[in-house]
Amino acid sequence: MGPAVMELRDRSPLGTIPLFSLAEDSLLEFGEDGVLVAITRWGEFDLSAATPLAREALRRMALGPVSLENVGVPTTPAGAVTPAWTGADDASLDAILTRLAGSVVRSLGLRDGMGPLLSVVPVASAPVFAHTPVDLERLVRLSRFSALRSRDAKLTVESPSTGYHAVLAQPWAVRVAAALGRPTAVAELAAETGVPLDVVAEVVAYLVGAGLVVVADQEGRFAEDDDQVLGLWSYEELLFHVNSRDWRVVGAGEAVERPPAPLVKDVGAATGILLHRPVAAEPSPAAAPVRAFDAALLGELLFRTARVTSVDTVRRGGTRREVTRRPYYSVDCLYELELYVTVNRCRGLPRGIHHFDPVGHRLVPVNDDPADVAAMLDMAMVAAASRRRPAALISVTARADRMASVPGGLPYARTLLNLGALQQSLFLTAAALGLTARAVVVDAGGQVGRALKLDWPSEVGVGESILDVAR
Repeated sequence: MGPAVMELRDRSPLGTIPLFSLAEDSLLEFGEDGVLVAITRWGEFDLSAATPLAREALRRMALGPVSLENVGVPTTPAGAVTPAWTGADDASLDAILTRLAGSVVRSLGLRDGMGPLLSVVPVASAPVFAHTPVDLERLVRLSRFSALRSRDAKLTVESPSTGYHAVLAQPWAVRVAAALGRPTAVAELAAETGVPLDVVAEVVAYLVGAGLVVVADQEGRFAEDDDQVLGLWSYEELLFHVNSRDWRVVGAGEAVERPPAPLVKDVGAATGILLHRPVAAEPSPAAAPVRAFDAALLGELLFRTARVTSVDTVRRGGTRREVTRRPYYSVDCLYELELYVTVNRCRGLPRGIHHFDPVGHRLVPVNDDPADVAAMLDMAMVAAASRRRPAALISVTARADRMASVPGGLPYARTLLNLGALQQSLFLTAAALGLTARAVVVDAGGQVGRALKLDWPSEVGVGESILDVAR
């Protein structure tokens, strides 16, 4: 007897019932000669070997949450239904549910026909759902990687450490999940929330099965607290890693038609400081150490690394769009990065914060407040473990409209790749010019956004590099 069928026969005394459905983005295609194909976000699956009862179960699952115990197939011309579950049918359906694990939504409902209490939704291609009854006296709690958030007008439990998130569709499920912030037993949860004990037990079992809630051992210790590998990760770092690498349902965002984002930031009619444009095609290594940082060196550095060299039209899919070309590589020609230069010691340039216009190859003044300029330079000095402020600080920002202008998800991950390409170009060119440049990790605390006068979160800081003469 397979696990799906075991769930059917191990119902709560109050009347909870397991329900199964296919993810909304899944499609079943029934062809001639018994061909059956499931098309999911994870690929296509040939299910032609499915038994008639398994086929009918899948057909109903595609329409929404269904109790498998009610599934039957017509066996007479008059359309009589025989809900006969045999061992062979059980094995066929369980094998299919395992193959389609990344698209099978498991829900828990009551026998009142009012819909699911909660639904466990897969966000990975091959997640493992381990439905096991929980000892009523054993301590349970939310995993330290789990978080509750509002999504699509419902409260959800999400975690980067598992392949599921849970949608809490009704108040009883919300009460139970919200009370799991501290270690407690199922029996205590029932008393605290006012939810019937057997319903609490099943809600907790589903959350445990999805990896969103953890169970303590007999001594009250939680295994994840002593896990040396998990201990290397904070919640924020693991969440960022997963959402930057995996195209998950959670955080992936829906495809939305947006107007084309500007190729470069609009700096208005502000006057700027025109920068030096070198004549030579390639920078030649400095014959002697550079003793003073000046406007000509900064102009050549930005000319060779960050200017707009041309505007082209490219085709992506069935659409054409304009893109810029620049000396450094950018995924999908996004070029969503903007450069700001905080000038400290640069002969020929005033002290202050300037935005680099990559089209006009000029610096546009942004902020000359001495306190803001000093704060930016001090942060860079501390980050570089230096005793003096750098000659200049280059702050790199990203525009959200450009980040999201190319479909496919994971825009911030692409931006970090582009940042690395830009910084490498900056560092190599600086070295050829007799300068030194290196990345620093700035503990900004909002200071960068205020000093650069960014419209957060439409434009956000993503990295900094110090610039000085080589020593």
